[in-house]
Amino acid sequence: MILMNDFKAEPAELRAAMLAAVGRVLESGWYVLGSQGTAFEQRWAGLCGTAHGVGVGNGMDAIEIALRAIGIGPGDEVITTPMTAFATVLAILRAGATPVLADIETDTALLSPASVRRCLSKRTKALLLVHLYGQVRAMPAWLALCHEADLALVEDCAQAHGAALGGKAAGSFGRAGAFSFYPTKNLGTAGDGGMLVTNDSSLAARSARLRNYGQNERYHHTEIGLNSRLDEVHAAMLLARLPWLEGFTQRRRAVAEAYRQGLAHPAVTLLKPPQEAAAHVHHLFVVSCERRDALHEHLRKQGVQALIHYPVPIHHQAPCRSMQRDPQGLAASEHHAARCLSLPCHPQLSDEQVQHVIASVNGFDG
Repeated sequence: MILMNDFKAEPAELRAAMLAAVGRVLESGWYVLGSQGTAFEQRWAGLCGTAHGVGVGNGMDAIEIALRAIGIGPGDEVITTPMTAFATVLAILRAGATPVLADIETDTALLSPASVRRCLSKRTKALLLVHLYGQVRAMPAWLALCHEADLALVEDCAQAHGAALGGKAAGSFGRAGAFSFYPTKNLGTAGDGGMLVTNDSSLAARSARLRNYGQNERYHHTEIGLNSRLDEVHAAMLLARLPWLEGFTQRRRAVAEAYRQGLAHPAVTLLKPPQEAAAHVHHLFVVSCERRDALHEHLRKQGVQALIHYPVPIHHQAPCRSMQRDPQGLAASEHHAARCLSLPCHPQLSDEQVQHVIASVNGFDG
């Protein structure tokens, strides 16, 4: 079976480096908020082109803490997309704010600016922009919209590690960028982890307090925080994996380009190509098909694991059915959710496996 992710196929050298990194942490006797976390915060913030990084427990917490640090909470509205992982919207709710769902554009599956404008109200305080599937697009237009509407821009970069547009990295455009280091991410650890990055020193300082019970110094709590810290073991593993990220990203791009050149089934539609090569890190390679479920089963029989990201849009989730949304509806999101399918696009795929995926899609009797 060609897997969506194949951690066991990763290089032995990388596995050895991760084990050695964990060993150094165990030998140090310091497991939380230590030198490994600080080093990774500095390295990742630097790669994102930001001045500060605050390591947290996971990507959802990174969004919540960023919103709270900006000052967004009860009574405030945050516009985002229904075509995302549930954690995006859950973070808004946990911050005490009200999510408002705007529709997507059919050719990219990213937020529609026209729909976002229809969602604006006097209570709108932020735009949570999701760089879905690893693609960064139209950032000058988004920055202009946020400036015009006086919105704080927060980037959900959970799938966009290393993506950049016009030489500027994902996470550095807005007030803050939120990353997840869940195992399947382009840069992932062997468990949960996250970070928010920012150029705002006061936002970074408040985020560091919020992640650590609201402490400004030990046992002195200036506000209500939470326990969300990137531990030393995961930080050390991420530092060990970091030198491999660029090569892995280039392999993802090569796989994606092979798909773009080779997939030719008339019933299978591809998303719009990236604006520039650096703007897409291909966390996922997503196609669309009217007979998605049949294609999914066909691929399984051909030994190809495909997954659906995401089959149920946020406003169809049980707790969210009455959630505020674009007054014209979310038809594009519903259409995409019913037809999208993710093909394997991880860096361990061999050329032979890539060609097998292509042949399997093209051989679909649909």
